[in-house]
Amino acid sequence: MKKLSKVNKGAPSGFVISLAIHAAAFFLAGLFVVFTVTQKEEKKFVPPKPVDRPKMKLKKPKVKVKKSAKPKATTRIVTKVQKASMPDIQLPEMSGMAEGMVGDIGGFEIMPDLEEVTVFGAGQTIGNDFVGTFYDLKRFRSGEPNSFMTSDKYKETVENFLRYGWKPSRLSKFYRSPKKLYATSFMVPTMRSYTAPAAFGENTGGWYWMAHYTGQLVYKDDIRFRFWGQGDDVLVVRVGGKVVLNGSWYSNMTEYYPLWNSTAAESRLFTMGNNVAEVGDWIELKAGEPVEMEVLCGERPGGHFDMMLCVEVDGEEYERNSQQGPILPMFKTAVPSHSLCDAIYEYLIPGEASVTNGPVFCDFDTTPKKMEQVLPEPSADAAADADTAEDSSLRAWMIDGRDVEAAYAAQVGTKILLKSAQGKQLEVQFDQFSDEDKEYLMLANPPRLDSTFVKQSEQITYPVSPDSSTAQPRSFDWTFGVKLKQISPRAYDKALKLDFTVIGTQEADENKFYIIDRASSEFSLTDENGRSFTHKCDTPSRTTSYVLNSQTYGRKFKGYVLTVTDQRGEVIYHAASSEWFFEKLEQLNQLPLGAFFDDTGNRVYPTGPKADY
Repeated sequence: MKKLSKVNKGAPSGFVISLAIHAAAFFLAGLFVVFTVTQKEEKKFVPPKPVDRPKMKLKKPKVKVKKSAKPKATTRIVTKVQKASMPDIQLPEMSGMAEGMVGDIGGFEIMPDLEEVTVFGAGQTIGNDFVGTFYDLKRFRSGEPNSFMTSDKYKETVENFLRYGWKPSRLSKFYRSPKKLYATSFMVPTMRSYTAPAAFGENTGGWYWMAHYTGQLVYKDDIRFRFWGQGDDVLVVRVGGKVVLNGSWYSNMTEYYPLWNSTAAESRLFTMGNNVAEVGDWIELKAGEPVEMEVLCGERPGGHFDMMLCVEVDGEEYERNSQQGPILPMFKTAVPSHSLCDAIYEYLIPGEASVTNGPVFCDFDTTPKKMEQVLPEPSADAAADADTAEDSSLRAWMIDGRDVEAAYAAQVGTKILLKSAQGKQLEVQFDQFSDEDKEYLMLANPPRLDSTFVKQSEQITYPVSPDSSTAQPRSFDWTFGVKLKQISPRAYDKALKLDFTVIGTQEADENKFYIIDRASSEFSLTDENGRSFTHKCDTPSRTTSYVLNSQTYGRKFKGYVLTVTDQRGEVIYHAASSEWFFEKLEQLNQLPLGAFFDDTGNRVYPTGPKADY
């Protein structure tokens, strides 16, 4: 057996050197790599020290206003713009989209009609008005019929809305009209209840509906006042989150909102509309400090509706009516326009309220400024103009290359009769004149015309309320038109213009007239159209009448007036159902649609109904 070599204390030198090298390598590695575990401290934000910035004192600029400065007069230029022809695009129906948005979100709004004026508000805001939202409780928000709505359900819905904060979200399941109205007053005398949804653009029955108005109550001075009001069926007013008046139907006032009662001795004593007026709590406003205000109105059974809100200012004395009740001014946030006054006076019993008097609740002065009338300076050439007016018909003619000064007298066949300044008569063949003179002669000899005024009517029926036996009104949609035909043989190829105005009258007073409709059209009489022309109005006009308290309300068709003018602007033909319509036409043309006037042609207010008490 081979004997193993023994390891002794003295190791070979190569081994020792290798060991030293490895030890040195480990030592160097330890110098570069250190294995440690540390926990990061959370960084704390220390704000910088505030900087001391120097402050500058600003002086309020002084602006000098020249009191005598007057704006320059402007000239209105009216043009007709031909609308571009667009392809007929069928859009999907979006009924009920706006009402699905809960709360105060407006949803999809209808563009306002700038000319629209109703007792429920106008189609455009003026800033200091109340925004009205219409709810139809007999329809769901999708527009589908709500067969669950009953008279008791209606009362419950109204009371819950009032009791729990007037929140629109409580009405979210009902149909909400996308159209808003902007009211500056709440003066709706007794009229048919379907007028409310119609004002909001809704073709629905006049029962089970509500309208909620929101805005601000403000006055330019300190004021203490209270509301007087009456509503058929609902009228409740809240100011600063507190109910200050419940003028709803029924004498005990607990039908719709039992949480408020009047403390005024004058309550329920004097007639207003078709019931008696309730007197509200006293309200104190500080000058220029606005307070939130809301008004809720509505109708349950259908038939007739009214909403009348007046103001009694503390310390003011008022004229008394036949019942010895005060004739109080209606609440308003703007001076009412003539058109709004028309809409109110037509149904307001005289003495129940004043439309134009009283405070205007806004934070600026509404007192009309007295304007100085500036008359034009008399013309220095006025006398000279008068002297030459007699010879204004004389003109220079070019006849076979010669200048002839004479006045046009008549045309007989192909001969033209002229009259010289000395009174001498000249006969000239038509072909002898220059092209310019032929143009003049064509206009001086307009065609003879005949006309037929056309009116077609369609009777309108309204939905019948299940809770009302009120007789249906008589309503007609009228479509008006004119047929013209040339009855003279000579050709006339110049452009002509037709204008016609349709006139109605009140059922209650046939001496009060109003403008139903207007139309205008340009045309030419050619062989292609048989030298005739027909104009038919695109949009029908509605007249409505009904009986209330043995009185007939409403309007009806009365007559028309039409004119045809040539390129010179001269009337070459006219026709009218009453000749005085034509005699007053210049005045009537200054009146807007719907305006009332009398037989003098001057604008007037309509006649209101008589009191039945």
